[in-house]
Amino acid sequence: MDPDALLFQNVTSLAGTLQTWLIQFGLKILAAILILLVGLRLARWGRRAVERLLSRTTIDQTLSRFTANATQIGLVMVTIVAVLGQVGVETASLIAVIGSAGLAIGLALQGSLSNLAAGVLLVLLRPFRVGDYIEAMGTGGLVEEIQLFMTLLVTTDNRSVIVPNSKLISDVIVNYSAKPQRRVDLVIGVSYDDDLDLVQRVLTEVLQAEERVLAEPEPVIGLLDFADNRINFVVRPWVNTPDYWPAYYSLKEAIKKRFDAEGIKIPFLPCDLHLLQAPPPPGVTPAKLPV
Repeated sequence: MDPDALLFQNVTSLAGTLQTWLIQFGLKILAAILILLVGLRLARWGRRAVERLLSRTTIDQTLSRFTANATQIGLVMVTIVAVLGQVGVETASLIAVIGSAGLAIGLALQGSLSNLAAGVLLVLLRPFRVGDYIEAMGTGGLVEEIQLFMTLLVTTDNRSVIVPNSKLISDVIVNYSAKPQRRVDLVIGVSYDDDLDLVQRVLTEVLQAEERVLAEPEPVIGLLDFADNRINFVVRPWVNTPDYWPAYYSLKEAIKKRFDAEGIKIPFLPCDLHLLQAPPPPGVTPAKLPV
């Protein structure tokens, strides 16, 4: 056979084989891209579907958001495995490799895994929920979201605080929203010259006039102690938890206005000012202070 013809035949065969391989591999790539796009969209749709489904049940918002996040992450992982299988990667071998490397990955991701485990415990134990106001790790804020690895807080001045779940669950958590009612603690000082019966009557009337103060548990008004320049009364009404700060501010303002109207004085610490004359320079006659 002519060498040129043989070369042409080999090149043609190679080109046909390459074309066939490119078509097959290109179709696999296109299919993998399609699977990736559809899988990511399904993951987002699955998250929203879980949130809508759980919102119709008695499950609280904290657990529903956590479950929705876990659902989305799980669907994304399934999508990645399907994409790798489509392009020819042996998923069984890949899973075996990941399983054998699990210990090393776990050691390398101790912090992340501990945050994940803490997030699961926070959802199961529920020391707080979305919407509660808590204090922990030296900061306080409204719980906006409990994620798999962190908890998002919003402070009263609208700052966002991100707290790792492992740090949060290992610290003391103060939940101000856990109970439906809270007690307002006020210490009111009056002069030793004031009529104690009048003071108690005025304080009682102020509490009765405040509509946010609850009748049960019954408010407490009592003489707390004898201070240096005042007699301190303790005023302890109960309010619904959302009404705590509005009632706190309103009661203080109302007490001051009623005390002024009744002639009851709120004493303040006296301040004595002593003026000392500096010594004059040598040879200068000191000036006398006016009498």
